[in-house]
Amino acid sequence: MNEALLRSLTPSVIGILGRRGADFAAAEDAVQDALVEAVRVWPDDQPRDPKGWLVTVAWRRFLDATRAERARRRREDLVDEEPVPGPAPAVDDTLQLYFLCAHPSLTPSSAVALTLRAVGGLTTRQIAQAYLVPEATMAQRISRAKRTVSGVRFDQPGDVATVLRVLYLVFNEGYSGDVDLAAEAIRLTRQLAAAINHPEVAGLLALMLLHHARGATRTAPDGSLVPLAEQDRGRWDTGMIAEGVGILQAALALDRLGEFQAQAAIAALHADAPAAEETDWVQIVEWYDELADLTDSPVVRLNRAVAVGEADGPRAGLAELAALSDSLPRRTAAAAYLHERDGDLTTAARLYAEAAHKAPTLAERDHLTRQAARLNAGRPR
Repeated sequence: MNEALLRSLTPSVIGILGRRGADFAAAEDAVQDALVEAVRVWPDDQPRDPKGWLVTVAWRRFLDATRAERARRRREDLVDEEPVPGPAPAVDDTLQLYFLCAHPSLTPSSAVALTLRAVGGLTTRQIAQAYLVPEATMAQRISRAKRTVSGVRFDQPGDVATVLRVLYLVFNEGYSGDVDLAAEAIRLTRQLAAAINHPEVAGLLALMLLHHARGATRTAPDGSLVPLAEQDRGRWDTGMIAEGVGILQAALALDRLGEFQAQAAIAALHADAPAAEETDWVQIVEWYDELADLTDSPVVRLNRAVAVGEADGPRAGLAELAALSDSLPRRTAAAAYLHERDGDLTTAARLYAEAAHKAPTLAERDHLTRQAARLNAGRPR
């Protein structure tokens, strides 16, 4: 049974039911029921027209639910006649479904969950496992999200930037449970790129590919973090890097620069360096300048300060860092690194220990604690 095929068909089947008159919540529930039935039936008898089969079964499930709740439904005319099974229409509503699931009235976490279920075709259990929450909690989150967008029409225009931010949130969750969310985000972004010609969609896809190409080297066998400069570049996925660079170059040629393209350009420069010491930090600083102009983000300015420290020396980086708020996440860790580069190991060790207490994840805390211990023991990097 081809699970990838099922998941790829999910958004278009939901869209077909929506154009027939089903509201989003009812359509999504019916399609989930059809997917469960497909998992049961297809291993023994996969249909010649999988999409048509899913549409037929989902529509029947929708009609059954509608008949059972006739008194509470406003679309009683939908139950008068069941359509004759046949080839599914070729119209693809995937793009509108992306916009619907990233509706501005939803919280980011709800938009992510709804996108993974309605566009990604994941089950509630899979999404709950990926986010390390109980299945009942995730089911409630998805139900609330569906109620929120239940009155939104499928033909309303959507905001591409919001969709991209939702996909980027999915990508940054990485891997958990039995779902590789980074790979799932890449799949969904590829799907979006096929539906819309937009340089920032291409920029996000390139950024994901360039980051994912380094995925196998980011952690050691014991689970500890491996900084970029210490990663085994011979294990980076060169095919994925080449694809990401090609997509990025095509997007940049359109001369409509956006933040994801700028981020991808920085990632491409890292990927292009045969060794950490050969990184073109001057160009990276220039791209951070572009990114700062686009976003005015303190996090971007923090990363730029570190890049300046590499390009112009650690004291130049520390001078840039001094202009940023002490409350900025990871600022202390960046200061520790730059002080170490400047040879002030006592200050660096103290700041690494301080940064460890502020670390947002256990892996980062352990990494920073080890850095502090290394310097206190008088060991060089």
